[in-house]
Amino acid sequence: MLGRFSKDKTNAQKASPKLESVDDEISDADGKPNAEQQAAKSKADEQGDFFLSLKVDLHGHLLERFNLSALDDSTAEEIIVQILPLVREFVRENNYTLNARELDRLSEETADEMLGLGPIEPLLKDESISDILINTHRSVYVERGGQLAESPIRFRDEAHLLRIINKIVSAMGRRVDESSPMVDARLEDGSRVNVAVRPITVDGPLVSIRKFSAQPYSLEKLIAFNSIKQPMIDFLKVAVRSRKSILISGGTGSGKTTMLNALSNYISPKERLITIEDAAELQLQQPHVGRLETRPPNMEGKGEIKQRELVKNALRMRPDRIVVGEVRGEEAFDMLQAMNTGHEGSMTTIHANTPRDALGRMEQMVGMAGMPMSQVSIRNQIVSAIDIIVQTQRLSDGGRRVMNITEITGMEGDVVQMQDIYTFQRKDVAPDGKIIGEFRASGVRPRFADEAATMGLNFPEDAFNPRIVL
Repeated sequence: MLGRFSKDKTNAQKASPKLESVDDEISDADGKPNAEQQAAKSKADEQGDFFLSLKVDLHGHLLERFNLSALDDSTAEEIIVQILPLVREFVRENNYTLNARELDRLSEETADEMLGLGPIEPLLKDESISDILINTHRSVYVERGGQLAESPIRFRDEAHLLRIINKIVSAMGRRVDESSPMVDARLEDGSRVNVAVRPITVDGPLVSIRKFSAQPYSLEKLIAFNSIKQPMIDFLKVAVRSRKSILISGGTGSGKTTMLNALSNYISPKERLITIEDAAELQLQQPHVGRLETRPPNMEGKGEIKQRELVKNALRMRPDRIVVGEVRGEEAFDMLQAMNTGHEGSMTTIHANTPRDALGRMEQMVGMAGMPMSQVSIRNQIVSAIDIIVQTQRLSDGGRRVMNITEITGMEGDVVQMQDIYTFQRKDVAPDGKIIGEFRASGVRPRFADEAATMGLNFPEDAFNPRIVL
């Protein structure tokens, strides 16, 4: 029951060093650890391994003493109060040398292990972290401010990590095993999770968690991060309110979902929205929202519901606008049909590096639907459905920018015509690696400006002046 820390190892346990924090970075002036610092890091790693194994053994001990279902309505603080006497008893019986602070830490982290997601629970509570990347049980990386860094968090072994993974996916009614080694899921707070396990992973389980923001960013808040400027916000506000359909394009982690959530602020609260996602994570700000989510096949390979079916079903739900979290396949055809048949102002995202690439990818996805349509016909469908492309990008310094706001203007022959309204122009790289650049208008007035004006939506006089740095 007590794992590898059994009573016959009492003397070794008494000699074990006090448990100290392993969160501090250890390096000298030139960024390279010296011999003394390496020794300190080795000691800290040893202490961390000792504490981790102790915590896992204590968890097993408590599971035999506790009825977890009786704790469902308890807060974390109440649970800690209940388990603290048992923690002390466990430590005393096995002659561990822990001070009061370490006992409190052990109790808190054991509570996370029992009811939360174990070692990564503190990372999930850290609001400065946007991504958690688990590369087998041996290493965990986190992203803060667009920069990746290794975390001191570890799992005891592969079985420990798999237990946490199964806790995540089983809560969603999904499974991950040798027959189904990949799964998309979400946490209770909405954070998006992707899991891959053996045999498709060589060294062990890989887990990627895109954290859910409790307070979704507005476009105005994004100004503080230099992601966008006020004239661009004014333009997008008019575009949304005048029911222009918008495609948000960008790479992984470039801020597409953040942009989609922020744009929803400008949709009238009188409109009915239907959202369609693989794993529900959108935080639309409207009161009248219906949320649909895909379903994977069951163990017999049946019961799968794809995005395309959900888009078709959404059309029967009397939506004013349809919002698809991301188009990635044949559902693009149905999305275009919806935009072309009375659901103007709908929005979606797509993985692409430029506005032109986004249209090319959309064209390929429509072709996947298997409809007998020529290339020109598909492009005409795209042009008549999509009005604006917002191109986002994560730069090398970790910052996220709106690189282009582009209007689709029509067809010339078999070529889709577009015009940039706003662009981000890179100028230089600062000594600290920060990208230096500026947002500028192209000088082109959007074609829908007159239509928007008839709705009482007007642009500021200098909104498109190319001589002004935004």
